Amino acid sequence: MAKTTKEVKDIKRIAVFTSGGDAPGMNAAVRAIVRNAFNNDLHIYGIMRGYEGMIDGNIKRLETTDVSNIIHRGGTILKTARSMRFMTLEGRRQAYENLMDNDIDALIAIGGNGTFTGAVKFMEEFPDMPIVGIPGTIDNDLFGTDFSIGFDTAVNTAVQAVDKIRDTADSHNRLFFVEVMGRNSGFIALHTAIAGGAGGILIPEEETSIEDLVKLLKRSAKRAKLFSIVIVAEGNHMGTVYDIAQKVEEKIHMYDDIKVTVIGHLQRGGSPSTLDRVLASVLGFASVEALMAGRTGVMVGIRNNEVHFTPFEEAISKSKPLNMNMLRMAHILAQ
Repeated sequence: MAKTTKEVKDIKRIAVFTSGGDAPGMNAAVRAIVRNAFNNDLHIYGIMRGYEGMIDGNIKRLETTDVSNIIHRGGTILKTARSMRFMTLEGRRQAYENLMDNDIDALIAIGGNGTFTGAVKFMEEFPDMPIVGIPGTIDNDLFGTDFSIGFDTAVNTAVQAVDKIRDTADSHNRLFFVEVMGRNSGFIALHTAIAGGAGGILIPEEETSIEDLVKLLKRSAKRAKLFSIVIVAEGNHMGTVYDIAQKVEEKIHMYDDIKVTVIGHLQRGGSPSTLDRVLASVLGFASVEALMAGRTGVMVGIRNNEVHFTPFEEAISKSKPLNMNMLRMAHILAQ
């Protein structure tokens, strides 16, 4: 069950911050938070550069004009950072004192696993500071929500790249290995492979050998398929995308050339998709109302198209399962 904290009348000043890796749609969430806070006569503050800014006291009042014309912008107007100082008790105590100096009653944290892990530790030491989290990570690996902010945009970016690569692969009878982000999860790779019509997929959730991959590629070649694209999640079990390409090249010679493309941080940038803008707006709006209702220590997510609250401890400790039926389908469609 979700925890509850102060009475509604005690929440007068809320501070919001973005932390960890940026994700398209974070600005849309900040916009929704500010607008709903003003609608409820609350004072809203922005903490610049996440936990680092909290420690440095980089906190400023936000007005509705500050979030005008930002819903379509990628990145985060509040900036972000990874904070080593917040991992220390001294750093967290300084952050708390700065919040008290600004009369902050509650926090909204937008980020991923590391952000929520820091929030849990902070609440253990300073239980009078309620915190609600919003999942902002392109990896989509947080338990308790069907989608996290930035995931859809990242997949769209990857698919656009694959579509362009397909043209040159087809023209030159090439095999392309395309690496997408996903150190611990294959959500981006799976959706990209299906939407991009890939001829193979390598993800952290599934053990695959070079021999299995070679068999798949040879089977495709028997159908007179003169090119192929394999989507590789960076956290797969077979090594770097360059190592995989070299090992495959040693075993098959049916392509004119084998190429590697690493999409990299292109997946983090760009204007958020419609889905990410709507998702971020819903979660940002709901986070303010969650604090007003007395909730704390929870992540606001979406499950079956409904707002859902998951305790931080579950969101960061439980593994979000990949849809194995989709993975089976991806393998079949790749043949």
